[in-house]
Amino acid sequence: MLPTSSELEILRIIWQRGPSTVREVYLTLARERKVGYSTVLKFMQIMTDKGSLIRDDSVRPQRYRAAQPRHQTQRGIIRDVIDRAFGGSSATLIVQALSDRRSTADERQQIRELLDKLDESSK
Repeated sequence: MLPTSSELEILRIIWQRGPSTVREVYLTLARERKVGYSTVLKFMQIMTDKGSLIRDDSVRPQRYRAAQPRHQTQRGIIRDVIDRAFGGSSATLIVQALSDRRSTADERQQIRELLDKLDESSK
């Protein structure tokens, strides 16, 4: 199941910080916007029930870690977007993304390198 935008905020913090307590996630979120501790706790409990987070009950306070690495979650989100919004065409997604936003020289170089690798592997 794909994470909601609020769940992604929490996941981003945990991917960045590593295993974290509810308080640590709350304090990080509270720097960016107004949010209640109990709201963060509830979200993290729901995410644990959904399988997005794994809770370590062997320590106090409990620590949470992401069930999947960032790239795996991002890959799932991208697959869903490609299927639902772009009719399954990754090329259409890429063309749209590159035409809507300026990319840096480094990003364009990364794209070229990926395309070169894909060309090589298809030979």
